[in-house]
Amino acid sequence: MGKLIVIEGIEGSGKETQSKLLVNTLNKLGINAIEFSFPMYDTPTGKIFRDCVLNKNGFFNEGFDKLDPELVCLYTAADRKYNIKKINKYLEKDYIVIINRYTSSNMAIQGSKYSDSEDRFYIYQWIDKLEYWLLKLPKPDYTILLNIPYKYNNQLSFNLTPNNDKDEKVLLAYMELAELYNWDVIKCIVDDKEKSIDEIHKEIVEILKNKGLIV
Repeated sequence: MGKLIVIEGIEGSGKETQSKLLVNTLNKLGINAIEFSFPMYDTPTGKIFRDCVLNKNGFFNEGFDKLDPELVCLYTAADRKYNIKKINKYLEKDYIVIINRYTSSNMAIQGSKYSDSEDRFYIYQWIDKLEYWLLKLPKPDYTILLNIPYKYNNQLSFNLTPNNDKDEKVLLAYMELAELYNWDVIKCIVDDKEKSIDEIHKEIVEILKNKGLIV
């Protein structure tokens, strides 16, 4: 059986770029690898999510950010459930499957809507149970979080207040999840300077070497 690796981060963190770079590096090393991204907008469930939930065609006029988090989770989980057979096919062939945005992304985005830590923990567990237990989606073997603060603020804490920027709240939820689930975290900003794409890529490769996935 192959391995499932998820790369997470807020919008604009470079997770898609890093996912594709990693697949390219693994293939060059002779390791079978492939990359996927959720939602899969070119599939029926992905189109439903884009057109209805993201309000591209006038549905849910209250807007995405005001929708009930559990409702949103049902749509995103449906997209993963519908498309998971594509991923399982490669896992069964011993591929390393890299996913840009997975269940963990939904946990962070929906969890960021709650200021109370107990409410956030509840939605994390609710999503975990929905996708991994009820829908039997494969759990990631490893999750790597790209920690790139929206405002390069190195003083972030888990105190989510209504005045924080949306992406900042999502990042805080990601960091909370990283602690709960023991993810690997790459600090992309050092001394107010962003690391290069290549530097971050090398750190990801080093993480996988330490886990024995790359010799």
